[in-house]
Amino acid sequence: MKAVILAGGSGTRLYPTTAVLNKHLLPIYNKPMIYYPLSIVMLLGIRDIAIIVNPQDLNNFKLLLKDGSHLGLNITYIIQDKPRGLAEGLILAKDFIKDDYVFYLLGDNIFFGHDLLKIVNLAKEKVINYNGASIFCYHVKDPERFGIAEISEDGNYAVVGMYIYDKDAYYIAKNIKPSNRGELEITSVNEAYLQADKLYAYIFGRGFAWFDTGTHDSFIEASDFVATIEKRTGLMVGCIEEIAYKNGWIDKDKLLELAEPLKKTNYGKYLIEIAKET
Repeated sequence: MKAVILAGGSGTRLYPTTAVLNKHLLPIYNKPMIYYPLSIVMLLGIRDIAIIVNPQDLNNFKLLLKDGSHLGLNITYIIQDKPRGLAEGLILAKDFIKDDYVFYLLGDNIFFGHDLLKIVNLAKEKVINYNGASIFCYHVKDPERFGIAEISEDGNYAVVGMYIYDKDAYYIAKNIKPSNRGELEITSVNEAYLQADKLYAYIFGRGFAWFDTGTHDSFIEASDFVATIEKRTGLMVGCIEEIAYKNGWIDKDKLLELAEPLKKTNYGKYLIEIAKET
């Protein structure tokens, strides 16, 4: 399975900050936003990753993540010259995905929960074994802001920005029509799988946290949440160097090398402590 992270878009809801810097590079507490979806991909053991970016942001992403080899990853960058909807990423990533399954994430969604990886792995295995698509749902009090999955009487389950698709995803996305707002909607892709009776829904229940960090308020809420978790547990959320090390993709010497330029920061000190523990 390969992974595709959408990190393009105009970020207009976060203007004026995003007028000069892509929102996925802005810090959620102590690390760039892109680290959080990237960390989930890594925790699932996926190493072939494509990041879809705007042409003007490409160099900044490369400066931050390079080609991923320093973390044991293979990162490909795909240019989206103009946002045309969330489903367009499946079309742009055709040559990268080829004939494989795909873990598809929005770069501005942040997830946290004890059984998160267990549920996502179940959804992943479902698609691999039976084909189709898996979506993930989360109960919200303001459903009008999100795409809603009709799986309960109250109708308040939002479909979050994380999906797993089989090998037909590109062909489905290629054939959907733009919505009334002129975009290729990811909802249309999911509806196609639903009509084929190949759509599986998984619920993130109580004990999970999900943030769509596209607004100023949710951006601050996500940062405060991560700060609280890290201060209380002493463990970092979304630390990609730690995950690479614990996955066995880099050794202790490499971890310490990555920590060296950051040794005066709490982030660098944390990486050094991780190396000392083992």
